Formats: sequence, C-alpha cells, structure tokens
Amino acid sequence: LAVANDRDNRPTPQDLFEEINKEFGFTLDVAADAENTKCPNFFTVEDDGLSKSWSGHRVWCNPPFSEIKLWLKKAVDEQSSGTLSVFLCPANTDTNWFHDLILPNAEIRFLRGRLRFGNTKYRAPFGCLLAIFNPKEATG
Repeated sequence: LAVANDRDNRPTPQDLFEEINKEFGFTLDVAADAENTKCPNFFTVEDDGLSKSWSGHRVWCNPPFSEIKLWLKKAVDEQSSGTLSVFLCPANTDTNWFHDLILPNAEIRFLRGRLRFGNTKYRAPFGCLLAIFNPKEATG
C-alpha cells in the first residue's frame, strides 16, 4: 500500500506516545518509516503492515487516514487472534468505520484538544481518539 499523500504521513506526537506506551509497552509500530517509528520493530509502506501478522506483539498504529477502514479491519482480525493494538484516529464519530469497526470492538478514549503532528507549526483541524483493541477472550 502506498501512502496517498503527505497528509497520510502524520508522525505521532512523541509526548502522547510516551504517555500511552507507559501503559501498554508497545513492541511493534505497524504503519511507520525509519524517521517516524515509535518502536524498535516497525513496518514501512514497503513492508505492508496489512499483509503481515501482528501476533506476539503489542501494537501501536497511527494509520494512513486515507486507508483507515482497511487498518481498522486488520485490527479487528488481529484482536480475534489475541493481539492488542492501539490506534490513533481522527474522532470522526459520524463515519461508517467508527460505527462498524471501532464502536463494537474497541475501548475509546477521546483526546483533549487538537494534536500537533510531527514538527508542524499548527495543530490538526480535527480532534482525535485512541481505539484500544484488547484481545478477545477465547470462548468454548
């Protein structure tokens, strides 16, 4: 998968990541590059994190927003096989992907204020949330 444009390459604010990482101890950043990864282990656009297994990791994902539905579907699939993942997403609560993929499958934490991604001068024109896909308990 290619990054559609520069708007898809929004580096996670370091202070936000450090706070969340204290709680979850991430081992894999599934949508990153060498310049903006938050974990020692990461998948680049060329690696295609959607095609790889996330099993055995505690996953951080700041997905390309143009393909967010694909990434959230992957999180749900990986969740059902026991993988924890945390996603940084725009707080677009009116979208199908929010209602179909996040609402029934994830813990939601709304972030206060607007984030400044990377070294940009301005804050994002949208609010954000964390979608926490905890592993599903095995049944039966």
